[in-house]
Amino acid sequence: MSLLDQLSDPAVWQAFYEYKTSLACPKDFEKELDAFIRAQAYVPLCRGILAGEAFPIPRRCVISKMHSRKKRVVYIYPEAENTVLKLLTWLLLRKYDGIFSKGLYSFRPGRSAKDAIRALTGIPGIRQMYAYKADIHNYFNSVPPERLLPLLEEVTKEDPPLYRFLNGLLTEERVRDKDRIITEEKGIMAGTPQASFYANLYLKALDESFAARGIPYARYSDDIIVFGRTREETEAFAREIKDFLFKAGLTINPEKECFYTPEDGWTFLGFSFRDGEIDIAPATVEKLKAKMRRKTRALARWSKRNGLPGERAAKAFIRIFKRKLLENARDNELTWSYWFFSVINTSKSLKQIDAYAQDCIRFLMTGKRTKARFNVRYEDMKAMGYRNLVHAYYEYKNEDPSSFQAAAEGRIAGPEIGEGEGKNAESNGIK
Repeated sequence: MSLLDQLSDPAVWQAFYEYKTSLACPKDFEKELDAFIRAQAYVPLCRGILAGEAFPIPRRCVISKMHSRKKRVVYIYPEAENTVLKLLTWLLLRKYDGIFSKGLYSFRPGRSAKDAIRALTGIPGIRQMYAYKADIHNYFNSVPPERLLPLLEEVTKEDPPLYRFLNGLLTEERVRDKDRIITEEKGIMAGTPQASFYANLYLKALDESFAARGIPYARYSDDIIVFGRTREETEAFAREIKDFLFKAGLTINPEKECFYTPEDGWTFLGFSFRDGEIDIAPATVEKLKAKMRRKTRALARWSKRNGLPGERAAKAFIRIFKRKLLENARDNELTWSYWFFSVINTSKSLKQIDAYAQDCIRFLMTGKRTKARFNVRYEDMKAMGYRNLVHAYYEYKNEDPSSFQAAAEGRIAGPEIGEGEGKNAESNGIK
């Protein structure tokens, strides 16, 4: 039976629904998915897929990258078709998960970016190793479909209908761009659910090469890190990765390419590691501070334009970032704090973020950058609903701050950490 046959099975949809609603999932999404399944809106779409009918052309969209003003191109199918593709991707990622190497962490059931950090930091002698980190430039939209298709055909050789359907989506050159239909090279189509599976598959041989030799290595989609015992060995691994990517038609983003010495430590997937200390990466902290800075300026303008007291703007700032950092957001996205709290073993970066947030609140309250802003006391901010990240972190860890350093140094055992879902992905895939 083809995997496509399962798309019309109510029991499969029910299992998918139970999985999705077990995540950090908003109520409106839950209701929409439930209504879609109850109405069996997937039935005519699945019949059309099995009959080989033409699938709708995706829409081309230009959006801002997360935590950045940079733009990227994504592709979006109509809502009903996209929901069916989400289920298909969910099935793909489970049926074929066994073909991937242990060093791959993206879009895999029971694995996440946090697992990559835990695995890497647990490697004996990792503190004494050199590291090389690479980021593939525009990975999803740069993969040449003609090079991916033979890999896909080999993997799905026992399911020809599945291959024909996926082949049709990959080789369709047309896209909707506003009111026009255009043709363009779009790779594996960032934004579409199935792109996550393709992103794992295309560099499968690279992952296997390092796994077969027992070399410390991890990949999360377009992010790669490898470790060596010497600078020379690590540079050789870097050349190997670059050569492989070049032959695959891909390029490395030079701005995100890094070599690390044992003294430097290293950063990967939003985390940093140095001398046994796992923290939030400096770039991640700076991105959050930049977001706070932009929001502070916007709220200050809003307050002035409407003649509102500074307290209104400060409360709005607190509400926005309390929701972002400490409360569930949207489908398949965990809270910011849960994501980091379960891995880090220091509060250094949290202290920086707390100090910056408090400074923003004081400015909104007083309109001043001078010492006069300190007339706004910490107790005043708490009364408005502000919650300190460091305090929240210790509550999460359920540890006394006096014992925290001992835990960080490994002198006492830390608590068991709950598993979470993966890093926010560039594609719209579902793990």
